[in-house]
Amino acid sequence: MCGRLNVTDDPLSALLMELVGMPHPGPFDQNIAPTATVTVLRLAADGSPELAPMRWWLTPHWAKEPTTRYSMFNAKSETLHKSPAFRSAFDKRRCVVPVSGFYEWARSGGGKLPYYIHPSEHAGLLLAGVWDRWHSKTDEQVIESFTIVTTAACEAMTLVHHRQPVMLSPGEAQLWLDTGAAKDELRALFEPHLPMALEALPVSSYVSNARNKGDRCIEPVAAPVALH
Repeated sequence: MCGRLNVTDDPLSALLMELVGMPHPGPFDQNIAPTATVTVLRLAADGSPELAPMRWWLTPHWAKEPTTRYSMFNAKSETLHKSPAFRSAFDKRRCVVPVSGFYEWARSGGGKLPYYIHPSEHAGLLLAGVWDRWHSKTDEQVIESFTIVTTAACEAMTLVHHRQPVMLSPGEAQLWLDTGAAKDELRALFEPHLPMALEALPVSSYVSNARNKGDRCIEPVAAPVALH
């Protein structure tokens, strides 16, 4: 599961400069919820990497209209290759979502405790995604949108949830984008793992409201937990 993102300026620009030699153009937000615009990395028609702003909630190209009736902000890796909504995108339109970190809510007593999951030392995270382009049949509206691919949580991540986004190392990200990559190689990336040491930082329920923004979204309310 991945239902909220954190995207901040300097770390992600450094990460993308290292990966493809371009800075992150934004938008930047410390509490990004599904349906918001997020910058993703994909390959252009000529095969060169490009950064593109997209809606975080995939609308398949064959859909009659954009809708949030179905949960399309995450896609299970186990069914990605056969889902009518995602299989074409998995074959032809893979992308990488650069983020500073993401939020997850763990059950605690009778409620849920939010955690901010982020790298302990690295500049940011690269999440596997797939994207699509929808054209309106009645006007010139075009929507490019994406979903984040999830897998079963590795042992360290089960502290907060039984699912996790597919997180990629820089080398794995390049493989994920490679249009010539074998499907077996791509599916191997879905094995639950952490590409680097992470930290789960308990934060306040302030972040649970997507309208709340700013540094308070990552202020700790308890000691961080190392995930590795």
